[in-house]
Amino acid sequence: MSLQSFAFFGFLAVVAAVYLHLPQRWQNPFLLAASLVFYAQAPTGFLLPTLGVGAFTWLCGLGLQTKHKTAFLRLGVAGTLGILAFFKYWNTLCGVWGAPGSILMPLGVSFYSFAAIGYLVDAARGDCEVERRPVRYALFLFLFATVTQGPICRAGALLPQFDEEHRFDAARTVRALRLMGLGLFKLVAVSDVLGLLVDEVFPNYQQYGGPMLLMAAVLYTFQLYFNFSGYSEMARAVGLLLGLELPENFKTPFFSTNFSGFWSRWHISFSSWLQDYLFMPLAWTDFRGHRLPAELCIFTVFFVSGFWHGNTAPFIVWGLLQALYRLGEELLHRRLGKPKKKAPAKVLWGKRAGVFGLWCFSMVFFRCGSGNMSVGDAFGYLAGCLRGWAPSRFAAEAFGAVYRGFYANAIMVAAWYVFAAAVLALAFYLDWRRCFGYKNKPAEVALAGEKHRTVIYYLLVVALLAGYIMQSGGFGSSDFGMYAGF
Repeated sequence: MSLQSFAFFGFLAVVAAVYLHLPQRWQNPFLLAASLVFYAQAPTGFLLPTLGVGAFTWLCGLGLQTKHKTAFLRLGVAGTLGILAFFKYWNTLCGVWGAPGSILMPLGVSFYSFAAIGYLVDAARGDCEVERRPVRYALFLFLFATVTQGPICRAGALLPQFDEEHRFDAARTVRALRLMGLGLFKLVAVSDVLGLLVDEVFPNYQQYGGPMLLMAAVLYTFQLYFNFSGYSEMARAVGLLLGLELPENFKTPFFSTNFSGFWSRWHISFSSWLQDYLFMPLAWTDFRGHRLPAELCIFTVFFVSGFWHGNTAPFIVWGLLQALYRLGEELLHRRLGKPKKKAPAKVLWGKRAGVFGLWCFSMVFFRCGSGNMSVGDAFGYLAGCLRGWAPSRFAAEAFGAVYRGFYANAIMVAAWYVFAAAVLALAFYLDWRRCFGYKNKPAEVALAGEKHRTVIYYLLVVALLAGYIMQSGGFGSSDFGMYAGF
């Protein structure tokens, strides 16, 4: 029951109708029960280890109020990381050792583990209060809108909201529906449709020439962005419908002119988590009277980022590339000085093109890691981008990939390309307006401010319905999103 399935819409309608009419004292228990039901019906929604993490970190949180505060903090952080490492890497270690092992990773374990660690650190610092009520704490970790793939919430921002009484609010509901429509459009009409071609080309990259491989790499970059940003907007929409403010996770990252700006606008809840709970502690570490070099701290953060996504070589290379990009940027700034805030438009757009090109290059490794392909496949894919640049070959491959892959009909091949171009144009127009017209205000605010928003609403609905139909079965999708497996 993914956030884009009709089953979820029915589930959400029932939950919202009941939750918003319950007495306040019953709202949190009901919402927790609904969240656990939502989680348990997933193929890998294992309640026992999930609730175990919640109980363990809650008890460690209570221990922060004792004289053994530091010990409980270390126990909670180390124990949670150990549990996370066990589920993510046990099968790999068994393969290395030649021992039998097949452990399925609980859905969303990376996200609620990081949320729990953030809570423990914040509570130890005094940035939030220790949560004594287990129902509220469990709801913070396992809220059904965020448990599968975030955004990673901060305890100090979300827990106090559970003390408030939530009732139906027309203006807030309109915001939620507007954001839900936008998120669904990105998920179904853009990401899922682009994925049809990407999933055909990447596993069969040896059969294609350079132009087709480059196009598939760019389309995968768009696919992942619109999938994850759309899912994040759906999560925020669910929160708004229930009266909860959840954090934004994306702010038009492809208009960034450097990688520091890019990472402040891409997967914001994760990158800010790394900034606050990894980079800053490393940067302030006193090692024999000296601070660790900033370059080492940056390298560590991005290496961990790659390792968090997966322990296979493609993800490690992806993380190392991000470290290289950021370190290279820092060294250039030190040597040449930081760039001027105001620069000619052609310079800014050149920088945006450079950031986007380097990001697409790294995403080849990311896609290979996600698709059980090796780092050798990733380099083979990149090498393939240099061959077969004849226009006639590209035209034949572009037609054949769609025709053989998922639409054995010439008219449907043309329709797919026209539709993909149209929805990408609309999606990037909305991002462009949000970035430059509304200074990256929340997506639903930017959409509401558009002069021709009624026309845009109709286009979103038509594209959404067409996207469902083009996938032949998307109505009952059980996919929890491209980031749910990390």
